[in-house]
Amino acid sequence: MPYSLSRLSMWTIIAALPLTFLSQLPDAKYDWVLMATGTIFLACRQQWLKEGAILLLLFLWMITPGRELVRQIHFLSARPLEATVIIDQVQPLTERMRVRIVQAAEQPFFSPIYAQLSLKNIPQKFCGGQRWKMRLRLRPVHARLNEGGFDSQRFALANSMPLTGKILSMQPVNSSCGWREKIIESRRQKYDGLPWQAVISALAFGDRGEMSTEIKTLLRETGTAHLMAISGMHIGLAASLGWLITRLLQLCFRAHWIGYRLPLAGSLVMALIYSWMSGGSAPAMRAILALITWSLLRLKGRCCTNWQVWALCIAVIVFFDPLSMLSDSLWLSAVAVAGLLFWYQWFPLPARFMAKKRWLLLRLLHLQAGLFLLLMPVQIMIFHGISLSALLANLWAVPLVTLLTVPLILCAILLDYFNPLSSLLWWAVDQTLMLVFRPLQALPAGWIFVDREGLWLSMLAWLILATGRFGWWRTSPFAVIGLCLSVGCWRLNIRQPEWRLDMLDVGHGLAVAISQQGKATLYDTGNQWIGGDAALSHILPWLRWQGLTVQHIVLSHGHLDHIGGLESLQTAFPQAVIHSGLNKSGHLPCHQGVSWRWQSLRFQAIWPRHQEPQAGNNQSCVVAVTDGKWRVLLTGDIEAPAELEIVKLYRSALQAEVIQVPHHGSGTSSMPPLLRSVGGKAALASAARYSAWKFPADRIISRYKENGYQWYDTAADGQVRIEFFNENWRVLRLRAQIMSRWYHQWFGVPR
Repeated sequence: MPYSLSRLSMWTIIAALPLTFLSQLPDAKYDWVLMATGTIFLACRQQWLKEGAILLLLFLWMITPGRELVRQIHFLSARPLEATVIIDQVQPLTERMRVRIVQAAEQPFFSPIYAQLSLKNIPQKFCGGQRWKMRLRLRPVHARLNEGGFDSQRFALANSMPLTGKILSMQPVNSSCGWREKIIESRRQKYDGLPWQAVISALAFGDRGEMSTEIKTLLRETGTAHLMAISGMHIGLAASLGWLITRLLQLCFRAHWIGYRLPLAGSLVMALIYSWMSGGSAPAMRAILALITWSLLRLKGRCCTNWQVWALCIAVIVFFDPLSMLSDSLWLSAVAVAGLLFWYQWFPLPARFMAKKRWLLLRLLHLQAGLFLLLMPVQIMIFHGISLSALLANLWAVPLVTLLTVPLILCAILLDYFNPLSSLLWWAVDQTLMLVFRPLQALPAGWIFVDREGLWLSMLAWLILATGRFGWWRTSPFAVIGLCLSVGCWRLNIRQPEWRLDMLDVGHGLAVAISQQGKATLYDTGNQWIGGDAALSHILPWLRWQGLTVQHIVLSHGHLDHIGGLESLQTAFPQAVIHSGLNKSGHLPCHQGVSWRWQSLRFQAIWPRHQEPQAGNNQSCVVAVTDGKWRVLLTGDIEAPAELEIVKLYRSALQAEVIQVPHHGSGTSSMPPLLRSVGGKAALASAARYSAWKFPADRIISRYKENGYQWYDTAADGQVRIEFFNENWRVLRLRAQIMSRWYHQWFGVPR
């Protein structure tokens, strides 16, 4: 081989990295240029040109699945179509099911593409493995994008599940349930009714739909959620069990039949069976690829270092599934394994602690301490927080789940036909889970949210470890101090605005944050739904990531899509002052003539005329915010009658640089007299892409543009930020500027 596996692995990983930060994938029409360039470079004698050619061709390979997925999204969501689907998983609690599309509009799909279908008002019972011909109306995933929030659009593309939809009609092709579903049902009957059955289903079959919110919160706060998701550790345990069973079988063989290949094959078979039983989740399949890679190295007799095996496994995973580079679980797994290699090479325990069993607890503590320190920046980047109790929790939970729970589950699945024994095994599984969770529940809440400044400070942990390992604190103390200061103070050179306005992407609803010097005033609090609200899902994560404390909350009117998150925000910020026209106890008034100063800004309520008991759109509290030079007009949901009255009262006094578009851009608002009186430059609308009311209306968008406004809305742009400086102001959009990524774009048919 002209190039070593290590070099090929390095090039493969480097070629896949641009998928995580490119704002747009290169157009397919340039492929021939890239291929021709790569071919020419390969023919050159210079080694660096040949390596560049390989890197270029690998990059082309990596971006092709992303472009193909985008093309499929456009094709499948353009219009209702006939599709043949295989049911992958039914989720009765959320009234949805996940299906794999195998054919649509007579076009077969070879690479897996999944869709979530709604089961509301559909009496038909479904089960996994069934094949149906359905007429579907599909739509692309379109996340609500805010800084500090969960990136569901990236998650959907990483897992090839970019579509949601509705069933228009259906007919069965094969209505019998699949083998996996039948096996699961037969096993589930044995542990139904046990206290920890939801967790058993998650560990045995990858079904986390039954787990309660309380258990999920506990797992997150204790840093043990990785134990309940079938991943590399669980696949490794299954492989170990398969190896052990095969080795025991070899005791019956003749001596010349005994070798290392059969146990290796047995471990692979057991891992594949467990992966199939768990639903073939993306983390499980990545673990299978890594296991196959390691097994092939063993069979070939290649002697590789730990780092070479790590790099080769990652390279194989991203080569066969380039979009896995978008997966947070892959990053966590890769960094965790790399961290352990660093930890044991750079900071090993003294030899005297590695031999005796009495030092087992110390060795476990050493392991968990290394993972905690080295994974801290990655965890903060992904989860925007860390668990301080994770060290203790994992010290207790990992050995129990690894050595007891998962092996017992595997044995219970294999021995299902021995009824008394399998029932006893499932009961034992339940008892081990009780042993795991009871101490976890007794731990104090250890989860702390970290803002974006804390992310950079957390990287000091890596610097401190390197300083101690190489003795830089002795040889170059001033250089280390300078480097620490540069990490901690790098943002001091970034020009900060005098104040900011952020319209958060909360779907159908409204939430505007005005912030200055680490404090914030909120105008409206978003919507509410069964089991949650916009504050919990979007506003509070954004506030924590920005490091802001809410001091004032202004409620425009009493509709649920504007006050839905109030209770959650009051719980988080009990000292916040509330202004509204709702005439409620504890609320300060918000009507014409009321004004107050906050920080360096003046808030002036210009509508309604007086406090009214009604909570309709035209009673919205309209507020003008100014720093003396720049002005913003927040309008709530006022409609034409209120707009015309406001214009009569104020006329030229309404002038503002920025206007919040009234009533989400509906056709009953944004009358031309108001737009001319305001005479602004930017119009901000809070709207959902899949709004039932089709907001914003096309004619309203055109009306603003005709009057000289630049149009922005959260459906198309995600979070919209306006930064005000002394001499100017600027608009930043999350999809276009703040986090411009190809997987954040508007997929499917354009507006």
